[in-house]
Amino acid sequence: MKTLKKIILLLFVNVAMVSCSTAKSEVEGLTFKEHLEVLFPKAKINSIKIADHFTEAFELILQQPLDHKNLKAGTFDHHIYVSHSDYNNPTVLVTEGYNARRKTYELSTLLKANQIQVEYRFYGKSRPDSIPWKYLNNDAAVADYHAIVTKLKGIYKKKWLSTGISKGGGSAIIYKSKYPKDIDVAVPYVAPLANTKQDQRTTAFINSIGSIECRENIKKFQRAVLKNRTEIMVALKNYADEENISFTTMSIDEALEHAVLEFPFSFWQWGSSCDDIPDENANPKELFTYLEKVSGFYLFSDAGVYHYLPSFYQNMTELGYYGYDFTPVKDVLKFVKTTSLMSFAPQDVALTYNPKYIKEVIDYIENNGNDMLYIYGANDPWGACAPNPKPAVDALKMVLKGGDHGTRIKDFSKEEQQKIYNKLQSWLGKEVKIYPIE
Repeated sequence: MKTLKKIILLLFVNVAMVSCSTAKSEVEGLTFKEHLEVLFPKAKINSIKIADHFTEAFELILQQPLDHKNLKAGTFDHHIYVSHSDYNNPTVLVTEGYNARRKTYELSTLLKANQIQVEYRFYGKSRPDSIPWKYLNNDAAVADYHAIVTKLKGIYKKKWLSTGISKGGGSAIIYKSKYPKDIDVAVPYVAPLANTKQDQRTTAFINSIGSIECRENIKKFQRAVLKNRTEIMVALKNYADEENISFTTMSIDEALEHAVLEFPFSFWQWGSSCDDIPDENANPKELFTYLEKVSGFYLFSDAGVYHYLPSFYQNMTELGYYGYDFTPVKDVLKFVKTTSLMSFAPQDVALTYNPKYIKEVIDYIENNGNDMLYIYGANDPWGACAPNPKPAVDALKMVLKGGDHGTRIKDFSKEEQQKIYNKLQSWLGKEVKIYPIE
């Protein structure tokens, strides 16, 4: 009897998905997994370990269209993670910016919400062996979200929120601008919206944040590393051997200079302390150790270049990025020739930057982006690329003094947290319960 019921429901899906979605949630006797099977009849659905407040969790491998406007273009395997709490609770859509690492997001905990974690197309396990670059764009990605949310609203009928961190936060903003009625509330964390291929606002920020003494010590440190290039290169090669890191896509000499150029951004992005910067006369070992701690070398390694290749394709076509400031070290550079990070993008594909795309998103969000909560850290250079909603827009932007790229709601004072909860409550209504962070 149960099998017959599922067959009937599947027929409804094929005829009219929206109508079926409304009907099936009212059918008694189906398990949560069976609901998912009805909604996503072609998907592989695997049970995964549950955690926190969730009662069931599944990995879904969807046959996602490469082009939602041209289904003949084909599909790719798209991995999403559905963690179920209660049909009567809100649902949080996590718009990952890269690959998806399963975890419970702060907003989901705050609302004891159902959570839908969507890996960004062509990242992580959703990355084809050969990336079809023309289908890696923001409109296609948010169309993925729209398709997933439209189906899942058949069983999750309460409030919907979206959230994401960094690039994922930017995805949440873009999604809200393109499909404003899909989501009731959007909560992007530390989300940059760079408005050019080399957004100069980050450089201006880095050259103004902190004390003059701290900024000068950062520059002295950069110069000290490159003036001790011979000894530090030995340390880097030993480190690469010990950690089994290879540098062939980008030479190890370039990697060192990139790490030096990256240093000021990473220093402020991740909340480093001015008191910890080694003196310019420190020994090469100490200089290398601190450079590795703050900048790291993963991004410049073969593994890092491969991992972030899709991201830099997007940066150089739609999203924009920041550029390096050569000023402190121009006379001691030997290998890096451009302030642009174009060398991190794929070299065998045409890269044409669309300057209008993000500017249109910013214009919409700043003038019409209601029901949006922005979380930023005041010391994070990416915050220089944050949108600034106009006073008439019903949005809340919270900036944590001294905060960095890891800033979360839990890091704010109790008074500021309450301000956040009150605003969320006003948007979600009294029927939604908020569980304050301890």
